[in-house]
Amino acid sequence: MVDPMTDTKRVALVTGAARGIGLEVTRQLAALDLVVLAGVRDIDRAAEPLATLRAVGAEVHAIRLDVTDPSAILDAATQVEAHYGRLDILVNNAGISVEAGRSPLDVDADTVRQTYDTNVFGVVAVTHAFLPLLGRAEAGRIVNVSSAMGSLGEWSDPESPLVKFAPVALAYNSSKTALNAITVAYAHALRDTGVKINAADPGYVATDLNGHTGYRTVEEGARIVVQLATLPAEGPTGTFTSDFGAVPW
Repeated sequence: MVDPMTDTKRVALVTGAARGIGLEVTRQLAALDLVVLAGVRDIDRAAEPLATLRAVGAEVHAIRLDVTDPSAILDAATQVEAHYGRLDILVNNAGISVEAGRSPLDVDADTVRQTYDTNVFGVVAVTHAFLPLLGRAEAGRIVNVSSAMGSLGEWSDPESPLVKFAPVALAYNSSKTALNAITVAYAHALRDTGVKINAADPGYVATDLNGHTGYRTVEEGARIVVQLATLPAEGPTGTFTSDFGAVPW
């Protein structure tokens, strides 16, 4: 049954919402008067940060969602359908990096496979499960949280700051390249619908993923994600975008 209290409000789902960019995206979307479903693997561990958001009036609800667990994804989609009847915004934010600074020559297939399970296959599984609900929205929006680390254009430019300063993370970087290709494929498949999908580059944000070495805040990193999540009807689809404009593929 659709909840009459949220029938007129947009409903967003953010994966990996317990901390970092995902938590901040949750906060910023809720500040726009959206109902935000915070997808988390462990609801108990996420209770405190989400309670902090609710304490200032945010309409945020935790939902168990491990993007590598097909049964958890199905359960989450079933819950959203039962309570809201649709989904307006999906933010595929959950991501991992497990290489710990290793050279590409020292990264084995298992490490790549583990990274892709979350960063690539998890995005496909979640998107596939929620597309029917996004199709029921007046203006469905999907944002895949990517990274300039996945930009082949940047890595092919010897003058790029990435080439000069960033680590060549075989599994993580290539997973974001794959994520960008997936974004383009979905954009083409959905071009005759009201659903738009874009990849966002938050920049080098200080999070647990990089040991808080990033120079951008989570507030700054979340901005482009929220912007793409709330695009108007005339907004673009199939782009790879940062605060500073298009990012090279």
